[in-house]
Order: sequence, then C-alpha cells, then structure tokens
Amino acid sequence: MPPDSSAATQVSPAGDGLLCEALTVPVDRDLLTTVQYVRRRLAEVGPEHIRADGDFERVSLPSQDCDALRDLLVAEKAQVVIEIGLAYGSSALAIGEALISQGQQGTRHVIIDAYQHLFHNAGWEAIASAGLTDLSAMLAERSQLALPRLVREGFVADAAFVDGSHIFHNVFVDLYFLRELVRPDGLIVLDDCQWPSVATAVRYFEVNTGWCSQVISQPTRLRAFRVPDPPVAPSFESFKPFDVEPTA
Repeated sequence: MPPDSSAATQVSPAGDGLLCEALTVPVDRDLLTTVQYVRRRLAEVGPEHIRADGDFERVSLPSQDCDALRDLLVAEKAQVVIEIGLAYGSSALAIGEALISQGQQGTRHVIIDAYQHLFHNAGWEAIASAGLTDLSAMLAERSQLALPRLVREGFVADAAFVDGSHIFHNVFVDLYFLRELVRPDGLIVLDDCQWPSVATAVRYFEVNTGWCSQVISQPTRLRAFRVPDPPVAPSFESFKPFDVEPTA
C-alpha cells in the first residue's frame, strides 16, 4: 500500500539555492512499485478532491500520454527535470517513475505551479502518496517569475515538461527561460500544442533558435524538441516569421 499522503505542500523559498542540490537515488523496486500503483490508481479512480465535475479528465494528461512522457525521459536518461504545471499530478507521477526507474545519481524533479491550492493540493498529495517528496521540490509561484531565478542560481536541467499557462506570452516566456535552463542537447516536451497560442510560441524557437522536433515512438498528443548543441543565438537581421496556420 502507498505511504500516508497527508504531508503538506513543500515550497522552496526564493533564493534559498537548495534547488541546485541533487539527490542520489538508488534503484528502489519497492518505491518504483508504489509510484506505479499510485499512478494507476489516480488514472482509474481520480483524485479525492476535484474543482468541478469532469475537471480531472479535462485537465490531467491522459495515462497513455503519461507513458509516452515517462518513456521519453527514460530514453533521455534524464536526471534533473523541470515541470511547469502540477494540477492533479498525473504527469508528475510519470516523471517520478522515469527518474526512479533509472536509479541514477543527481536525481531532481522541480515543479512550478502557482495554483496548486486551487486543486486542493491534490497533485502534491499524489506525489506524497507515491513517496516522491524527497526528490521533488515545488515552487508555488508563477513560472514566468520562478524560472529566471533558477537561471540566476545556475540551475541546469536535462529535460523540461511544459503544461502550464496556455496564454501565448506566458508560454513564450517559459520557453525563453527553459532555453537557458535545459542543457545543450537536452529535451523540452510540451502538451497541448494543438492550441495555436502554444504552437505559435514554440514555433519561434523552432524557426529562429534551432530547436529540432523529435519523433515520439508511440501515439501521443505531446511534442518533443531537442535543444541545439551548441546553443543558437539568432541575429535580429536573420529573424524569420514564425506564425502557424490556425486550427479549425
């Protein structure tokens, strides 16, 4: 059975520098089994508290897409992952499963979500139930403010998962700072690129900064992009329009 889920949300205060400390995680089969159990139960039963009828199904990343995210991170051998948007915790559990299953050194999962309280802390409770609080840290603030601080702290991630605000300028700012935070040749994965606001934001980085779309080996609504190595610093003189065709 999973451990007690009553732990309160843990928030790392601004400027404490603790996010640059990494946790060594051995392969723990019992923990991996617990994470998989909590993932499966959340997908089948849903969280104890929801904001409104149907909200969990509308907001959460579907189970098959969580599997795709997990497999991408395992293939990447990612040790440090930034996640934007926690909600009910489905994607966070998939990320935790990917990190635990590899048993690598330096494992860290940094989650940014200013609105977890609106979800009755359901996402963090899922993380606690799965026993993942030791490798997870949550910043309860807007990603557009938290990410630049991580840049100042010198934080470096192997990969990022973006499923926060879908407003164009917020997505664009998130991706701008993730370009600074994710190591060269690292991976940035996005949900909901079917929304023109999200697709247009990421299109700039494809067209002007050399992000390369990565093939995902299973059906999914996710999109993955490889950050170039070395990084591309475009000149204003070489700017290319980056709009996308609106979807019906």
